[in-house]
Amino acid sequence: MAPEEQILGIYLALEAAMGRQHWWPADSAFEVVAGAYLTQNTAWANVERAMENLRGAGALSVSGLRELPIEELERLVRPAGYFRQKAARLKLFVAHLDTRYAGSLDALFAIPTETLREELLGLPGIGPETADSILLYAANREVFVVDTYTRRIFGRHGLTKEEMAYEEIRLTVQSALAGEISSAKAKQGTRDQHQGPLPPKFAIHAPSTASQMERSELSRHYNEFHALIVQTAKHFCVKGMPKCESCPLRMIPSAIRTEIAS
Repeated sequence: MAPEEQILGIYLALEAAMGRQHWWPADSAFEVVAGAYLTQNTAWANVERAMENLRGAGALSVSGLRELPIEELERLVRPAGYFRQKAARLKLFVAHLDTRYAGSLDALFAIPTETLREELLGLPGIGPETADSILLYAANREVFVVDTYTRRIFGRHGLTKEEMAYEEIRLTVQSALAGEISSAKAKQGTRDQHQGPLPPKFAIHAPSTASQMERSELSRHYNEFHALIVQTAKHFCVKGMPKCESCPLRMIPSAIRTEIAS
């Protein structure tokens, strides 16, 4: 089976088992940008605490962050870890927006995707994952986000190797989901994907303003796939011993499941 076909099968199996994830949980595009910075090297629960601090201080906007003293910003984002570094980088993002786009996030997001991606990658503290998170969830672009969870799940299914480049994985996923997904769903529906124990219930964010933004169909699929991968890695394909018997992907061949069985 070609990697693209297997990746599409993974997406369809996760979507059928877990449904819409309503990600990203934010009230505006700028909140997505702030969250993308803050979530680096920390758990989302820590980001939520920092975001609540910023929201309570009226600082979850371009003007709010611009006017906030750096020392106060550091205090507010402290729960997210690396607070001095993250506060400084958020300030630099706002300064870039002010200098190049008169403080308008809409003006920044009006430029072509590849140009925007290169510009984001040129800013301090923005690597490929953060740039693509901003592109997908805030700018609604057709770009898939590759993270540690993606590498873990794909690696255990023999789709990636540890040394595989970020761009190679991203483009492979985008190729896999670029076709006619509705017809693939019809074929998938003829197979029994739910033998064995059903996956346990877990918390899903309520629909947010950001998750309900108007976006292309392909962008929505990238959005959902990334969110589903995160849920799967957190609840089933965990870092230690994976819970393969209850995983929604249990019907899809997995190298690690074979190792455990032997």
